[in-house]
Amino acid sequence: MTDIQGAIIRDKSKKIKISRNARSQEVMAYIFIAAPLALFLIFTCYPVFRAFYLSFTQYDILTPAKWTGLENYKRLLHDELFYITLKNVFLYVLMYVPSMIIVSLSIAMALNKIQYAATTYRVIYYMPGLTSSIAAATVWIWLLNPEYGIVNQILGYIGIVGPTWLANSSTALVSIVIVTVWQGIGGNMVIYLAGLQGIPDYLYESASLDGANKLSLFRYITWPALKPTTFFVVTMSMIGAFQLFDQAFAMTQGGPGNATKTPVYLIYTSGFNELQMGYASTMAFVLFLIILTISMINMKINGENSIN
Repeated sequence: MTDIQGAIIRDKSKKIKISRNARSQEVMAYIFIAAPLALFLIFTCYPVFRAFYLSFTQYDILTPAKWTGLENYKRLLHDELFYITLKNVFLYVLMYVPSMIIVSLSIAMALNKIQYAATTYRVIYYMPGLTSSIAAATVWIWLLNPEYGIVNQILGYIGIVGPTWLANSSTALVSIVIVTVWQGIGGNMVIYLAGLQGIPDYLYESASLDGANKLSLFRYITWPALKPTTFFVVTMSMIGAFQLFDQAFAMTQGGPGNATKTPVYLIYTSGFNELQMGYASTMAFVLFLIILTISMINMKINGENSIN
C-alpha cells in the first residue's frame, strides 16, 4: 500500500512539474508575442485609424485638426486630378501585371530545367529585387536617356530611332513598367519555381507517353497546377502596382503632363508639399477601399475558376 501511495505522489509531482513548465512556456510565448504585437498596434493600426479620423478634418500639421465631416469626400468626387491618377494607375496595372506573370513564369520554367549552375542564375535574376527602388530608378534614367543612353544606342544599331522615353507622355508610363517589371521578376520567379517543383513528374511522363506536345503539357498540366501560385502573384502584384510611387517620383516626377502621376504620388504632394493632411488622408482611405474591392473581386473570380 505504501508503494502505491508513493507512486501516486511521484506521479502527481511529475504532473505538477509539467504543468509549471507548460505555464512558464506559455508566459514566455506571450512575452515574445507582446513586442511585435505592440509594434503592429503602434505603427500600423494606430496610423490607419488616425488617417481615417483625419479624412473627416481639415488638418495642416501646424494647427489643430478641424472637423469638417464629409467635405473632403465631396471635394474628392469633383477632383479631376485624382481621376487622372486613377486612370494612370489602372493603365499601369493592365501593363504591369500581365507582363510580370509572363516574364517571371517564363524565366522560372527555363531555370526549372537547368541543371548546371541553376543557383547562380537564380541569384542573378533575384538581385534586382534587392536593389533600392530609388537607386534602380536613377540608373534607369541614364539608361533611357535619349541622347547617350544605352537603350537607344542598342536600338540605333538595328535601325530604330529610340524615343525620348521619360519626356514623352506616350512612353513615360511604359518606361516605368519596364523598370518595375525588371526589379520585381526575381521574387515572383522564386514563387513560380516553388510552384513548378511541386508538380509531380509522373503527370508529364504520362502525358508525354500519350503523345502530348509541350504546348499541351503547359496548357493541361502546368498552368492548372499553378493557378494558386498565379492567384498569389496577381494579387500581390496588383496591390503593389496600385501603390506605385518610388519610380514615378524618381524618374518623371509625375510628368510629363501628369502622365505618370499616381494616387500615392498625389497623396504625397497633397500631404507634404501642400500640407493638406486631411484631404490626403481621404485619398489614402479611398485608395485603400479601391484596392480592397479589386482584391475581393480577384479572389471571387479565381475561386470560381478553381472550382471549375
